[in-house]
Amino acid sequence: MSGSTGRSTDGRGRTKGSVLSGLAVAVGCVLFLGGFVWAALLYRPYTVPTDSMSPTIAAGGRVLAERVADSEIRRGDVVVFKDSVWGDQPMLKRVVGIGGDKVSCCSKAGLLTVNGTPVEEPYLHGSGPASPAVFQATVPAGHLFLLGDHRSGSLDSRVHLTDGAQGSVPRSAVDARVDARAWPLDSIGMMQRPTGFAGLPGGISQPGPIRPLTFAVAAGAVLILGGAAHGPIARRLARRRG
Repeated sequence: MSGSTGRSTDGRGRTKGSVLSGLAVAVGCVLFLGGFVWAALLYRPYTVPTDSMSPTIAAGGRVLAERVADSEIRRGDVVVFKDSVWGDQPMLKRVVGIGGDKVSCCSKAGLLTVNGTPVEEPYLHGSGPASPAVFQATVPAGHLFLLGDHRSGSLDSRVHLTDGAQGSVPRSAVDARVDARAWPLDSIGMMQRPTGFAGLPGGISQPGPIRPLTFAVAAGAVLILGGAAHGPIARRLARRRG
């Protein structure tokens, strides 16, 4: 039926616009709160204390790391881990070798090699060989060989080669896998998976769900604001028509 203003209403006197705005707010709340809670359960923020991962992640930068099972870690992943031999505090490094791999540096072209296969690493800090120090190691089963992207300034598996596990750490030492950079503003974005390891057995990992979660939160916020704005806008238009 019609109200005095000519706008169609339902049996309870609500206009079609008010019904749709209420629905928009409800859907927006589900998307916003659901995406936010899901992200909080899956991701943890970390602050990078040193420049050992520059230029990928600068000192003082903040990242979002996804909680994953240690079996999901692949070569090329940047992981957050904690190991008593390394100082028993959270650290970030890049996985370049997994159990059974023979990791060495450098090839005649100055590249890191994994099982004899040279690996292109465009993310490294500066030019020159992939490591200023020559090394080789065989990674024990269930372990990971970790290097920083700033190879001339990173204390990583190369420093711990004589510690008993060829410088590697157990997979169980990994807390999370870095999926995105959150700070500073000019570095915000998804962490790209390096294609240099893609041709090796097991390939590379896939990005986590942070992109759809971000979209859900943003879309929810837009729906909530848009739905809430309908009432004041409709009343103002009605006053103008009156």
